[in-house]
This record gives sequence, C-alpha cells and structure tokens, in this order.
Amino acid sequence: MSYAALEQHNQRISGLRHVEAISAWDEAAMMPPGGGQARAEALATLRGLIHEQLTDPRVGDWIAAAESSGGLEPWQRANLREIKRAYLRETSIPRRLVEASSRAESQSEQAWRMLRPASDWQSFRPLLEAVVSLKREVAAALSSNLGLSPYDSLVDGFEPGGNSEHFAALFAEIRAFLPGFIDRVVEKQSRETVLEPEGPFPVERQRWLGLRLMEKVGFDFVHGRLDQSHHPFCGGVPTDVRITTRYDESDFQKALMGVMHETGHAKYEQNLPKSWLEQPVGAARGMSVHESQSLLQEMQVCRSREFLQVMEPLVREAFPEAFARNARAFSVDNLYRLATRVRRDFIRVDADEATYPCHVVLRFEIEKALIEGKLTVADIPEAWDAAMFSLLGLRTGDNHRDGCMQDVHWPAGLFGYFPTYTLGALTAAQLFRAMIESDGVREALAAGDFTPMNAWLKDNVWSQGSLFDTPELIGRATGAPLGTEAFFRHLERRYLAP
Repeated sequence: MSYAALEQHNQRISGLRHVEAISAWDEAAMMPPGGGQARAEALATLRGLIHEQLTDPRVGDWIAAAESSGGLEPWQRANLREIKRAYLRETSIPRRLVEASSRAESQSEQAWRMLRPASDWQSFRPLLEAVVSLKREVAAALSSNLGLSPYDSLVDGFEPGGNSEHFAALFAEIRAFLPGFIDRVVEKQSRETVLEPEGPFPVERQRWLGLRLMEKVGFDFVHGRLDQSHHPFCGGVPTDVRITTRYDESDFQKALMGVMHETGHAKYEQNLPKSWLEQPVGAARGMSVHESQSLLQEMQVCRSREFLQVMEPLVREAFPEAFARNARAFSVDNLYRLATRVRRDFIRVDADEATYPCHVVLRFEIEKALIEGKLTVADIPEAWDAAMFSLLGLRTGDNHRDGCMQDVHWPAGLFGYFPTYTLGALTAAQLFRAMIESDGVREALAAGDFTPMNAWLKDNVWSQGSLFDTPELIGRATGAPLGTEAFFRHLERRYLAP
C-alpha cells in the first residue's frame, strides 16, 4: 500500500532528524570550539542525506497513489497532507544548496558566538553575507515551485500557510496601539516604588530554582533536561527535549523567565501525540503555535501575581543571603512589579511583553527587505539603528553586540522565523482567555495547581499535533480567528488597571 510505504519511509527520516536535533543541540551547548569545522561538515552531510530521503522519486509516486486510493482515516489524511507539503518544499531545492547552506550557517553561527561579545561586526559581516546569499537562492527556488513570494516561501517553512501581508496587517494594528500604550504605562510605573534585589545570585542556585519551578509547572525530567548556552533555546526531540538558558549573577530573573519560556516550548513537545511522533502529522503545528506555548507559560502565567506567590518561598530558599539583606525586595508585590516592569531596552530576549513586539516588527521589516534585495547585509546596522529609534526611541550606533548581532537567528539562517514570536503572543493571549473560562482552571492557577491548565492545553493544542492547519486549530480552541483584541485587552488589564 502506497500510504503504508510513506509512513515507513518517514519513520526512517524521523530517526535521522533525531540525530540531527541532538547534534545541533550539542553544537550550541556542549561542543568545544575546536570541534566546529568538523561538526559543520558532519551536519551538512547529514542534512544532505535527509534531503535525499525526502526527495526520493518514489515519494512522489506514493503520494499520488495514496491520494487516488482514498480510504484513509483523518490522522492519515492529515499526515499525507504534511508529507506532500514537505516533498514539494524539498524537491524545490537541490542537495548542493542544502549542504552549502548548512555549512555556511554552521560556520556563521559558530563565529557569531565568538564575535558577538566583542561587537565585531566587520569580521562577522562576510559570514552573514554568505548565509544571506544562499538563503536568497533557497527562497528563489522555493518561490518558483510553490508560487509564493521569496520571503513568504521562507516564512512557510516556519509558519505553514503564513504570509507577510497578513502579518503586516496585524503588525500595523500593533504599531498603532503600542507606542501610546507604552507611554502611558511608563508614566504610571514611574510613580511606583520598585526595589531591585541585590546579588550576587550564584549560578548553581539559579539553576536549582529553575529546576524546581520547571517541575512545578509540569516539565517531564524523564524525557528532558536543562543546560546552558549562549542563547536560550529548546531543542532535541519530543522523547528527549533539551532546553537551555544563560545566567547573569547580578539578576536571577532573566535566566528564570528564560527557563520558564523554554519550558513552555518543552511541554508542547513532550505532549505531542505519542502514536504519531515519527510522522509529520505528529509534529508541532508551526512556530506561531509553538511560540504561543512559551509565551503563555512565561508571560501570561509566570509573570502573574498568582504564580509569583508560588515562586516567592522558593526564591527565598534559593537566595537566603540576598533575602536577608533586603527582605522587602523579595515580597510578592515587589516581585510582581519587577516582573511586569515596562522598559524600552535593546535586548529582545529580556524585553517585557509590551515592548517585545517592537523588537519583532524591527526584525521582520529588515529581514524581509534583505531577502527581497532591498537591503544589503552592509546596510543592516544603519537600518537597525533607525528602526530601533523609530519604535523604541533608542540608538544602537556601533553597539552591534546589543544591536544587530544580538540574535542567533540570522547567523543560523532562520529567516522568516521572527514574525512567529508576535503571532505567538497574539495566540497566547487568545488561548489563555479561552482557557481560564474553562471550569476550574482559574481557581487552580490561583492555588498554584497547574494540572488543569496543562490538561486544557493538552486537549486543545498539544495532542492535536498537525492534525489541523493553524487557523482551524486556533478557531477550535478559542472560538474565533486570530486577532489582536485579546492581546490588547490583556495588556490593558495587567498594566493600566487601577
């Protein structure tokens, strides 16, 4: 049977992707610097082999035969849809380009880790130029075969069916709302007294605190672990999820909220439909849904007063010396003011939920122009500085470390990913509103019980994998199409309510 052959074939591909995922995690978290060149070559070879399997000529024949035969169950039909989607994308790109892109991206990312601390844009620039040149070639090949614009063909790899015109319309609403809102919140918060907890906060105690809170919110340590890297991320595979954070001994909150963010990603991966994990239909439904899970966990839940009541005794236990120096700084009220502080700042991953979309809009506009050839890599610092000033009133100038070199995404070739962060924030607000209207969820969260929340998310999001496309998944879970209204109302309630 042709469909059965497709499942068997994708099971083998899943095994190769498993090795790829753990190798990529190791490259970012554990690999010594001297292993970089060999790892880049190994990953290029492995990704070439995966591409070879995905574009096997038999796959096209099996897809055609399975489509004409009928008789498939809903999950099988959805799996066939996802297999066909991957086949169309992969057959658009020659293996030569897959391997060349992988090699350039590995070299660029490895160099970025060394060059970013020194803000060395001039040394980094030619490596990024190589990545962008190849990515434009990939985008052109995909565009020709898929009938999408070059940039949208890259977006489609992270957000199936997404398009930049739709994003731009939502972002226009955000642009119209946020500047005035941020002004009002900053003015309101300027009248509040906030105490900064005084460190140092030893890394080992920060790690202990992160592990305890991961356990409380439902992370499965039998199938996952926490490590350290230059840039926080969630990797691995559903049965072996690897999350990372980075630590600052003067501020425990950055790493902690980073851990909670990545834990949201991890819980999604750990609760995908187990009977379909080796098939495309068992994968997470695009990066906007994935980002919604991390942002729901971090922003909606972990920055709430209810969660901070759960966290406060653990913080005291983790940092007894700091608590003894200034107990008032560790009160729930003060922790809440700290967790919901709105600041115009340079760093995206440390941004509050009100200013965060400004960071995303900036990157979306620059990377779209880059892929379309309207900007060159040499133009990025100036374009970044101008956009940062326009959106947040800040100037980066020659501070590339905290400007255009701060993210791993472009060095790693992840063009088209950034819009999904803000789409995820909109989705998170809409899912959270629907979730707390469910019986018992609000009351359980107030009592520090995350079981009903996790059960609702598992029923409505996690267990669905890629059975539905993104608009249908959101519509089924929330009863409405994705929009900005729930996000705006959430911000107003949290930041402007008396």
